[in-house]
Amino acid sequence: MNQKPYVVIMAGGIGSRFWPYSRNNHPKQFLDILGTGRTLLQMTFDRFVQISDPDRFFVVTNENYFDLVKEQLPEMPEDHILTEPMRRNTAACIAFASYKIKKLDPEARVVVTPADHLILKDEKFKVRVQDALDAADENERLVTIGITPNRPETGYGYIQFMTETNGVAKKVKTFTEKPNLNLAKTFVESGDFVWNSGMFVWKNESILKAFEKYMPELAEVFEEGENFFYTEKEPEFIRRAYSLVKNISIDYGVMEKSENVFVVLGDFGWSDLGSWMSLHELQPHDNQNNVVEGNALLYDTSNSFVKVNNDKLVVVQGLDNYLITESDNVLLICKLDAEKKFREFVSDAKNKGEEYV
Repeated sequence: MNQKPYVVIMAGGIGSRFWPYSRNNHPKQFLDILGTGRTLLQMTFDRFVQISDPDRFFVVTNENYFDLVKEQLPEMPEDHILTEPMRRNTAACIAFASYKIKKLDPEARVVVTPADHLILKDEKFKVRVQDALDAADENERLVTIGITPNRPETGYGYIQFMTETNGVAKKVKTFTEKPNLNLAKTFVESGDFVWNSGMFVWKNESILKAFEKYMPELAEVFEEGENFFYTEKEPEFIRRAYSLVKNISIDYGVMEKSENVFVVLGDFGWSDLGSWMSLHELQPHDNQNNVVEGNALLYDTSNSFVKVNNDKLVVVQGLDNYLITESDNVLLICKLDAEKKFREFVSDAKNKGEEYV
C-alpha cells in the first residue's frame, strides 16, 4: 500500500511541568519553547507534512484550544480540528480520531503523535515512520516507535522487546511505567529495552478491532458516532460520549493487553520536552552548565536555568541546580530537578487564584 497515512496529533495537554510559562489558556504545545520561531505544534506539523498532506491531518485538542490550533495551522481543514469537551486521556483521544477517520476512509493507515516532542534528525525519523507503516500492514499489528536509550532515564516509560524477532519491527514483551534509577540502569544495560515515545502506527481497522476487544465499552460509545460524525449533531454526541468513557491511556487500555504489539527502534535525537530539566539539557550552556535566556548576571552559580524577561536585570548568586523563571504574574524559583513538585505548585497556585495557572 502506498497511500499517504493520516496523521493524528494529540494536542490537548496542559503542560503543567512547564508552568508558569505553560498556562491553562496557552499550554506548552502552542509555545515557541525552543526559540525557533515555530511552536511545538507547528514543528510537529512541519515534520509530518513531509510524510503526508495537510488534508490528512487531524488535531485532537481541548475545546478551549480550537482557535489556537486554527491560528497556528491554517493549512489544515478546520473540521479536522477535533475538540474534546473534557480531558479523558489518550485512549478516548485516539478513539475519537479513529472512528472519524473510519467514516472518511475505511482503508486508512494512521500515525499518532504527541504535539510537543522534539526530533532533531528528521530524515532518520522519516525512515523509521516508513518502517513502522510497512510493519503495520501485516496481521493487524499495532506498532509503536521506541527510542534507543542513551542513559538510565527515570522520567520515561520503557518497552521490552524480543531480540530474536526477525525484521525491523520487534515483538513487544512488556511495558513498564517510569522506573526507579536502579531498574532503569538494569533496563539500559540489558539491551532489550527502549524508551516509549508515545508514537503509534497502525491500520485504522487494526486499532478499531483492538478497541472492540480490549475496551469494549469505549468502542460501543464511539461506534454510535457513525450517524453523527461530520454533521451538526457531532458536538452534542461527543459531549455525551466523553461523559461516558473512562480516563485511561492507550498504553494501559490497549497496548499492554494486546499480544500483537511491535516496536520499531529509533535513534533520531528525540526528547519528550517534558520538563524544564529536559529543556535545560538541550539548550546551549555557559561554562558552568547554566542556561541563560534573558538579561542576567550570574555569580558562583552552576547547573541552573534562568529564563526571564529582558526588560529587567536579574542578578543571581550562589545557586546550584536551580530554575528561575517568570511569566506574566508568576515568578518561580525552585530546584531544577523538582519536576515531581510541579503538580503541587500548580494546585497551590490555583488556590491563590485562577489567574496564576
